[in-house]
Amino acid sequence: MTPLATVVSGPRARLFACFLRLGTQQAGPLRLHTGASLAAKNHYEVLVLGGGSGGITMAARMKRRVGAENVAVVEPSERHFYQPIWTLVGAGAKQLSSSGRPTASVIPSGVEWIKARVIELNPDKNCIHTDNGKEISYKYLIIALGIQLDYEKIKGLPEGFEHPKIGSNYSVKTVEKTWKALQDFKEGNAIFTFPNTPVKCAGAPQKIMYLSEAYFRKTGKRSKANIIFNTSLGAIFGVKKYAAALQEIIQERDLTVNYKQNLIEVRADRQEAVFENLDKPGETQVISYEMLHVTPPMSPPDVLKTSPVADAAGWVDVDKETLQHKKYPNVFGIGDCTNLPTSKTAAAVAAQSGILDRTISLVMKNQTPTKKYDGYTSCPLVTGYNRVILAEFDYNAQPLETFPFDQSKERLSMYLMKADLMPFLYWNMMLRGYWGGPAILRKLFHLGMS
Repeated sequence: MTPLATVVSGPRARLFACFLRLGTQQAGPLRLHTGASLAAKNHYEVLVLGGGSGGITMAARMKRRVGAENVAVVEPSERHFYQPIWTLVGAGAKQLSSSGRPTASVIPSGVEWIKARVIELNPDKNCIHTDNGKEISYKYLIIALGIQLDYEKIKGLPEGFEHPKIGSNYSVKTVEKTWKALQDFKEGNAIFTFPNTPVKCAGAPQKIMYLSEAYFRKTGKRSKANIIFNTSLGAIFGVKKYAAALQEIIQERDLTVNYKQNLIEVRADRQEAVFENLDKPGETQVISYEMLHVTPPMSPPDVLKTSPVADAAGWVDVDKETLQHKKYPNVFGIGDCTNLPTSKTAAAVAAQSGILDRTISLVMKNQTPTKKYDGYTSCPLVTGYNRVILAEFDYNAQPLETFPFDQSKERLSMYLMKADLMPFLYWNMMLRGYWGGPAILRKLFHLGMS
């Protein structure tokens, strides 16, 4: 595979390479965390709930702030996954094994790993309770519990995944079924769905559609495939610049997009999907499929929905500029579990982590947070096996682009960044607390142009 440096050439590439070398030196060698100690404490200066992208990143940053022995991460899972790569796994371009590592290997060295599930938050008493009967208190709490997949809210799921022809890139249990369904496709409808709820990585439901279309072309099956994207939304993408580019692709590749259509039932034994017309509640349509990719409804984790830290919808209620909780000043939120009005992506978590790190450091000194999160997020829209439109935008759905070229164009360089560079940055820099989003890259590239 062509390295990124040969695609993006000149002074900008050299600056980029220097940056990567610096980051690798700064991060240092990966050290294996050996798990919970025999004498686990019941109080920590900083307690992090969740061992996903936001939780591990903030644990690494807090370790540098207060010392490893004063930080703990509560996380029940044995495996940590880099989920953005599952788009490519579902299309056969990456192996599932490349996406996961033992949780023990990503917990910052010396930080306590409390291998348990949070079952109650009590911010009025500065403590939480776990499913193994422990009460753990804290001085500062960081909530990074992610988002919950609710397959069961679709009638016929998740049991429907036991049948062929159906998959979902959103779960480690079903992502390889997407690839199997794609390979087994003969002729008929290939249906891709988007639910009537917030989702993580809102571009992913259509990325697999573009990849599937490319696969059908490559294997000579395109003429036998009727490709349908049924979305509960009213537009293909929330940022006009990128939506216009995607509409061109949809038209050129003869893809059918139906808006305000919400998947409510899967009859997997009959290979039928049932959709409700959101503009006419109660009106349904049954469509047969040869392949079905399901994006599940999603919601805040159950433990948050009834918690004092949640807003009326169940999300962690934080200030959108500082990520500090609106009611409890020693509580903070990051990532998918928050009510921040931006897309829920790993790129957003990276940008949020730098802001939150600064916010907490000032709160610890009884000072007012000054750094403000602008809502930056990124969605690499994979449009083929070697092309990506890199969408980057802020709270106002305005482009906030890193590179000095039009990112609404499909590019090989951006595909290589998505497929190869970003996983490297994730494992080697972001999870170690050294990657706060592309702001520094933006400066480097613009310096290279001057």
